[in-house]
Amino acid sequence: MKYLSILLFLILTTSCQITETIHLNPDGSGNIETIAIRDEHSYMQLSGENYAKEEIFRDTTYVFQEYITKYAENFAKLPASEKIVFNQYKDVKVHLKESSFEKEVKNTFTQSFNKTEDIADLYKTVEYADDLKHNYALSAEEHYYHVSFSFDGTTFKRVVKVTDLAELKKKQDEIEGFKKKTSGFKLVQTLTLDYHFPRKIKSVSNEKAIICSDNKSLKLVLQLSDCLQNPESASLEVVLE
Repeated sequence: MKYLSILLFLILTTSCQITETIHLNPDGSGNIETIAIRDEHSYMQLSGENYAKEEIFRDTTYVFQEYITKYAENFAKLPASEKIVFNQYKDVKVHLKESSFEKEVKNTFTQSFNKTEDIADLYKTVEYADDLKHNYALSAEEHYYHVSFSFDGTTFKRVVKVTDLAELKKKQDEIEGFKKKTSGFKLVQTLTLDYHFPRKIKSVSNEKAIICSDNKSLKLVLQLSDCLQNPESASLEVVLE
């Protein structure tokens, strides 16, 4: 059985803070970093007495291309359409850390890109690496939305599209059940978009976005559970001067 996506797993079992940072250059190239950190105070509430009993340590670093190379036999059997998907991740760098001794769970994904359309849907990286290792078909995944980006020199877009309505409904029910179960807790569940542009910002589609003093960068803090229940609410359009 395939496990839940990293975002849904974290929100339903730990609660977390996710920051997606993009630095965009004038020619459309740049880099993206996505960091998911377990919020320890939230996790203490959810785990109770088990919090002090954990004995887990993992510290793993890899580049996705290493999985393509190591599991070349599995990769070779994939249809061309799936090879295209996996190749989009080949330069993604991954650092996964889980330490019950340091009380830290932190997953970091970074990618440099020549154009925004090359940015991978980083939230799926770990699952796709697992697919290559175990020779799973992409059709076995339970993803229900896709994140992509574009930049035409003036307008930057973060586009989130629902891809499976039935799976969306299933996840909405799971998250709603989690909310009811944890209604008495004060949990931190945020997605922060931290974007830096080569020119001044003219307009932003989400009125909650805060434009920084340099007028070239912004921050938008969203509730993670809201984004998972209504993925398209995390879309964003930024127009530059």
